[in-house]
Amino acid sequence: MASLIRPSLSLQRPKSLAAQLAKDLSDRIARGDLKPGDKLPSEHDMVASYGVSRTVVREAVSSLKSAGLASARQGVGVFVLDASSTAPFRIDPGELDTVKEVISLLELRTSLESEAAALAAERRSPAQLARLRQALEQMGRVVDTQEDGVDADFSFHQEIAQATNNRYFIELFAYLGMMAIPRSRIGMYKSDSAARNAYLKKVDLEHQAIFQAIADKDAEGARSAMHRHLSNSRDRLKRASETAGAPPDS
Repeated sequence: MASLIRPSLSLQRPKSLAAQLAKDLSDRIARGDLKPGDKLPSEHDMVASYGVSRTVVREAVSSLKSAGLASARQGVGVFVLDASSTAPFRIDPGELDTVKEVISLLELRTSLESEAAALAAERRSPAQLARLRQALEQMGRVVDTQEDGVDADFSFHQEIAQATNNRYFIELFAYLGMMAIPRSRIGMYKSDSAARNAYLKKVDLEHQAIFQAIADKDAEGARSAMHRHLSNSRDRLKRASETAGAPPDS
């Protein structure tokens, strides 16, 4: 693994931390400090060195992967790619700072993840179901805390992708990374704890319905529950933006 150089980020705005970290890592790749084939510093090391949260690190790494600068190897780590290996399809995280763009990504996810949930119901192993249950319980624990639940939400959806036993669903969700969770891109209910708790409780109930269908090996039920959850997420995002007085494309 390449050595971790002490960073000198100017951390000005919370929502720009991931973008700044991604730029710092991109600059290191461009300078040759991190070369093709090098393993990126671990999540733990970057959290400690940059003084940011795990969510920020994961979003920054997702940005590198979506830009074709890095790729994850399951169970091993994230490695720098050669520039010539950049994937032709990409989602620019920098374009996901508007409600309109996040909703567009949600619409893509609705189609893909509804089918992923159905496949997970048909194919999940007892061990995969146990990990999905753990992710669900993690989400339940953050409902009554001051956390935003982004990590728990991501873990739940990631475990469903894993349970499809289809490498393409798994790789696509890994590519999307934290971009897949709307509130990791758009601040929601930050100043209203009551609304935030109500929101997280609804999400938790929807996750429970998805989990139960997968546990029951009910493919159609899982498909419907996931479609309903992501459609509700889209509608909640629209309502939150309207309540805040923001236009849909801002």
